[in-house]
Amino acid sequence: MKLPTNVLNIDLARRQYRVEDRADLFQYYIGGTGVAINLLRENCPKGADPLGPDNPIIFAVGPLVGLYPLASKTVAMFKSPLTGNLGESHAGGRSAVSIRLAGYGAIMIRGASESPLYLSIKDTGVEFKDASGIWGIVSSVTTGRVVRELETGAGTRTIMRIGGAGENLVRYAMVTTETYRHFGRLGLGAVFGSKKLKAIAICGEMGLEVESRKEYRKAYDDIYHRAVESPLMRKYHDIGTSANIMPLNLLKGLPTRNLTSVSSPDAINISGEHLAEEYLGRRVSCAHCPVACIHIAGLREPYENEPYFYKTTMIAYDYELLYSLGSMLGVFDEKGLLRLIDSVELWGLDAMSTGVVLAWATEAMEKGLITEAETLGLNLKWGDSDTYSKAVEQIVKQRNEFYANIARGVEYASKIYGGEDFALAFGGNEMPGYHTGPVTHVGFLTGARHSHLDAAGYSIDQAALKDKLPDPKEAAARLLKEEVWRQILSSLVVCFFARNIYDRDTILKTLETAGHKVAPERFDRLGLEILREKNQFKLEHGFNPNALRIPKRILEIDSPHGKVQESYLKEAVEEFYRLLASE
Repeated sequence: MKLPTNVLNIDLARRQYRVEDRADLFQYYIGGTGVAINLLRENCPKGADPLGPDNPIIFAVGPLVGLYPLASKTVAMFKSPLTGNLGESHAGGRSAVSIRLAGYGAIMIRGASESPLYLSIKDTGVEFKDASGIWGIVSSVTTGRVVRELETGAGTRTIMRIGGAGENLVRYAMVTTETYRHFGRLGLGAVFGSKKLKAIAICGEMGLEVESRKEYRKAYDDIYHRAVESPLMRKYHDIGTSANIMPLNLLKGLPTRNLTSVSSPDAINISGEHLAEEYLGRRVSCAHCPVACIHIAGLREPYENEPYFYKTTMIAYDYELLYSLGSMLGVFDEKGLLRLIDSVELWGLDAMSTGVVLAWATEAMEKGLITEAETLGLNLKWGDSDTYSKAVEQIVKQRNEFYANIARGVEYASKIYGGEDFALAFGGNEMPGYHTGPVTHVGFLTGARHSHLDAAGYSIDQAALKDKLPDPKEAAARLLKEEVWRQILSSLVVCFFARNIYDRDTILKTLETAGHKVAPERFDRLGLEILREKNQFKLEHGFNPNALRIPKRILEIDSPHGKVQESYLKEAVEEFYRLLASE
């Protein structure tokens, strides 16, 4: 079977494209993250402006895409306009399958267009299409509908697009794909906007074959049955990640009101169980996934001044949205929360960054660091979802200096207005929804993306409640081990929810049936090599692990393990980077 080793190179400035076979990269680094970081290092010069033409956008998929369940994500890699170094975001949906069926293992987009355009990518080539008529459409949903009408290939097609946030270069703007999936974190939407790239439609009709159908079928059935019969995967199907709200609230590890608290008696209102019972409208899967972890609420509301006439809005939700736009903002009215989620989605903003930015702004207003003069008359108050929705619009439109500043992230804004002690960002990226103890914060500081999806430090904190916390050096070693393994998963590209299904032996077996034989001894070192490549890119673009800021708020508020000690965090961070450089 021929592996997907072609890289589609697109030059927006010249409106040209070419296909290059990079079997050298795919045979060594497998695909996904491993290939993407190497393409990024090759093509993103030191000092490149994240919002300039020299910043490439890279999409990469893996050899298991289209063949095996739960291996259907796409890795996007770029220089982040939010942090100034590595930008990496993963999305499910149909994007990975569409890219592979079009005949590509990766797509690289360089340069910038002088006028708005969208790309139509097929296995027959690339068309550069005028997007002047849809530039200015602020809703990512409406943009998707328009492109859907213009492009063929329904069912196998993917449509990536930006809303008003991306057009206006909000540093944490996202790219939406298949309506309910996103390249969410670190500002890919702003990079699209800087290139005048409104959307990308990808559709291919190429088939996939395997070398031994008997061995493939055997491996496929094993993974499928483990996926549908696993109690853990059942959790993702039944309630999804929103099931985390109540356990974290009970543990007192749920960031609430900008982490001035870690629980709330009102958390039940935004819990996964309550939303499933009262609002769940449907479940949706990514391509080639039997789990259906995407939960969509049906919010039924009457039209104003029209009795007995109702509209139903379908709104996807998960734990991180319920945390960032719910507990973090003190919004425990589930209808108000769903409306706020919908607003953030339509404008095309990363929900986590948006929630943390608004939480900082609310506390800054309470402390008198900003006033209604800065917020254009909006009185930001905990729980006021309607006012937060109005603030979201102002962030996107940036009608004054204050909103332009908070559109650059909480790290940037707090340096101007004060309140750095409660500006909850790690390496410039806004905080995910876990205050479970010190190890999760070490993970936020050391992860390649400064994300909970890097090394899952919260799982170490929670396991330690039954025993004891590891010392800083052991915590660093365990985080590094997990971070290294996740480079393998994200090179395949396998959903992290399935990390216990795709163990080492299973991966080697599936790769062989896909026509990609990997020597076990090299496989065991590959994750570390990829992580080092990422860290090298970060260092080349100004990252300094010794200058990482630790928000004081995380040291002030009790976690399930009591107060987080700054000395623990610093020792663990130092050990992590020492091990990364020496192993």
